[in-house]
Amino acid sequence: MVQLYFCLALGTTECVLLVVMSYDRYVAVCRPLHYTVLMHPRLCHMLALVCWISGFTTSALHSSFTFWVPLCGHHQVDDFFCEVPALLQLSCADIHANELTLMVMSSMFVVIPLILILSSYGAITKAVLEMQSTTGLQKVFGTCGAHLMVVFLFFNPVMCTYLQPPTENSQDQGKFIALFYTVVTPSLNPLIYTLRNKDVRGARRRLMGY
Repeated sequence: MVQLYFCLALGTTECVLLVVMSYDRYVAVCRPLHYTVLMHPRLCHMLALVCWISGFTTSALHSSFTFWVPLCGHHQVDDFFCEVPALLQLSCADIHANELTLMVMSSMFVVIPLILILSSYGAITKAVLEMQSTTGLQKVFGTCGAHLMVVFLFFNPVMCTYLQPPTENSQDQGKFIALFYTVVTPSLNPLIYTLRNKDVRGARRRLMGY
């Protein structure tokens, strides 16, 4: 249960964090002169607190609803870790209420954040199209490119796991997706974000000899 709780908490927290980061990019590109006023330290601390509170609250609800369901059979989860859909497959009771709860909560913390992120980048795209400076365009793509890549790598597998209707052929596919967003995506995130760091790029140039 501890594994399930913390996996759900981290996943939900990252969803909300990606929304906060997209808003930060929106303010940096579309309201640069007001950035220090809009993104002041107190607001940043509050946004970080909201990320963690929403993550742990959602994971507590999912975990409690899942472990109220009676399990039958060998109790061996056919997955890489104790994911909610994999645990519900072991149930010998009616799980329609659990599936509905999972769908509603997943929609709130996957679809709504994705819509907010796309809205932010829609405004950023509009601002970029109005720019005449090539240097400005390069700075915008440098600022937003890494975040967009992380959004793509995170939301695609999560939507396939939680918003895809269960089918007979989805079990092995679910294992691959679970492995992808629990191992591959977190491993790539530090690499994606650090490659745009000036110090890291300078060290890479020195290491490669140019």
